[in-house]
Amino acid sequence: MLEPMATVVSIALRVVLALVATGVVLSAVHGGWAGTTICITDDSSSSSHETVGALAPEQGAQIGWIPYYCADRPDAHLRLLHELGQLPSMLLLISSLFLLDRLLQGAAREGVYTERTASRLRALGWWLLAGSVIVEIIQANAKAALLAELAKDAHFTVGAWLNMWSAPYLAILTALGLLTFARITRAGASMREDLAGVV
Repeated sequence: MLEPMATVVSIALRVVLALVATGVVLSAVHGGWAGTTICITDDSSSSSHETVGALAPEQGAQIGWIPYYCADRPDAHLRLLHELGQLPSMLLLISSLFLLDRLLQGAAREGVYTERTASRLRALGWWLLAGSVIVEIIQANAKAALLAELAKDAHFTVGAWLNMWSAPYLAILTALGLLTFARITRAGASMREDLAGVV
C-alpha cells in the first residue's frame, strides 16, 4: 500500500546522504573553505536604468539591476555566516527524509492504522512545522548579517532581516496536513482496536 513512496523516499535519503558525504570528502581533500567565494544579492534595493554598460533595451523598456556583493578574501566570520545561510535547510531536508523513511518502514512492518504510525506521523508533522520556521529565521538572520558585512549602506536591522525572510508556506501547509492525517490515523487505530475487541 505504501509503494512507490516508500522506495522513492528510501532511495532519495541514500542519494542525499551519499552526495553530502562526497561533498564533505571533496571539501576536506581540496582544503575546505580555502577557495570558496562568498556572494550575496541585496534583493531589498533594486533600480532600473535606460542603459547599463553595453546593454541597451528597446524604446520604452528599461534594464533592472539588483546589487550583488562578493567578498574577495572572506574570513572565518563571513564563511560562517555564509554557511548558516545555506546549511540549515539541508539539515532539515535530510532529517525530514530520515523521519519520513522511518515512518514508512514502520508502517510497512506494523500496519498503517496503529498508534506507533500515528505517533511517527505526528512527530514528522511537528518537526517539519517547527523546523521550517526555525530554519528560515536562522537563514534570514545569517543573510542579513552577511549583507551588512559586505555592503556599506546595509545594516543588520529588523527591516533587513524581514527583507531576507520568506515564510515557508508550503512546508507549513504540509506539516499541518501531516498533523491532520496523524489524528485520522489515530482515530483509525482506535476503531481497529474496538473492532478487534468486538470480534
